[in-house]
Amino acid sequence: MIPFNKPYLTGKETKYIEEAVATGKISGNGIFTQKCHTFFEEKYGFKKVLLTTSCTDALEMCAILADIQSGDEIIVPSYTFVSSALAFVRQNANIIFADSYPDNPNIDTDKIENLITDKTKAIVVVHYAGIACDMEKILEIAEKHNLIVIEDAAQAIDSYYTFRDGTKKALGSIGHLGAFSFHETKNIISGEGGMLTINDERFINRAEIIWEKGTNRSMFFRGEINKYGWVDTGSSFLPSEIISAFLWAQLENIDDIQEKRRAIWNRYYEGLKDNKNFSLPVIPEFATNNAHMFYIVCKDLSSRTELIKKLKENNILAVFHYLSLHKSEFYTQKHNSRELPNSDHFEECLLRLPFYFELAETEQEKIINIINEQ
Repeated sequence: MIPFNKPYLTGKETKYIEEAVATGKISGNGIFTQKCHTFFEEKYGFKKVLLTTSCTDALEMCAILADIQSGDEIIVPSYTFVSSALAFVRQNANIIFADSYPDNPNIDTDKIENLITDKTKAIVVVHYAGIACDMEKILEIAEKHNLIVIEDAAQAIDSYYTFRDGTKKALGSIGHLGAFSFHETKNIISGEGGMLTINDERFINRAEIIWEKGTNRSMFFRGEINKYGWVDTGSSFLPSEIISAFLWAQLENIDDIQEKRRAIWNRYYEGLKDNKNFSLPVIPEFATNNAHMFYIVCKDLSSRTELIKKLKENNILAVFHYLSLHKSEFYTQKHNSRELPNSDHFEECLLRLPFYFELAETEQEKIINIINEQ
C-alpha cells in the first residue's frame, strides 16, 4: 500500500529528546524551545514567536489577543479546517464565511469587502496548500476598515508572498498574527504542535502572559520581576520540551526536506499537466510553492469517486479534503447557510495525492500512470 502520508524522521529526534530530559527541565520553554524560537525569528523575520501545542491553540491565542467579544464578526473562508473558525466561536463571535476563488481554494479577496459590517473585527486568511492568499489586497482592505488580519498558515511553513514593490515576506509574518501547524501531516513535524507568530508589537507582551496560563512567569524567569502571579486570561498553550526537541531535529534539516518535497511536487506536475480530465494547482505570480501537498481538481464528484476507487484497487491511498464549513451541522443549527459555490466545488472535486518525504520515484510514477489511464 502506498499511504497518503508517512511521517519523516531525520534521525536526531530521540537524541535531542534524551538531551532535553537530561537538562532536568521538560515542562516547556527550555533550551530547545528557545532554539526553535530563535530559528524562526531569524530565518523568517517574525517579530515574536511562541511554540504552542497545536495550530488550534495558536489560533485560540489569536482570538484572545484580538480581543474578540460576543457579537463580533470574523470573516473566515468556508473551505478550511474547523479550527480556523472554532477558535473565534469559542469567544462567542459570529463567523461570516467567504467563498474561494473559482480556480484555487484560497479566499476570494474580491468578495471580502461586501461581507464587512460595523461588527466586523478580523479577517482570517488560510494559505491553502502553502500557497499565499493575496495579502497586499487583504491588508489594504483591513487598513481601510480598521480590521485585524490573522494568517492561518498551518500549511505554509517556508512559503512567501511578493508585494508589488518586490518586497518578499514569509507567510505568517504579514498579518498582525499568524498560526502554524507541525502536525504529522505537515512539512515540518513534531507529531502534534504549533506556533503563534506575533508581527504587531502591541500584542507581544500580552501573548507571553496568555501563553503562560495568564501569568507573568516568563518575565520572572528572565529576572524582570521578583515574583509572578495571575494577571490576565490564558491557558496552558506552551508545549513540553519533548515536543520542542523533536521539532528542533526537523528544523535542522528543513532545507533538505523542502528540496525533496519540491522535487516530488514538480514530478507530479510534469507527469499530470497534459491530462485534461482535471485541473492542477494554480500558483499566482505573487506566491511561492512550499510543496506542502499536491492535489488535482476533478470535473465532478463522480469522477473523483471513480478515481479514488481505482487508486485504492491499486493499493494507493488518495483522499479528499475539507467539507465546506458553511454547510456543517454545527453551523447550520444556528445560522442560515449562504451559497458558496466555489467552496462546494472543491469539497466535491479536490483530491489529494500521496505526498511524503520518502515517496519513491517508482511509487510516484505508478500513481501518475494510473491516474493518466483513467
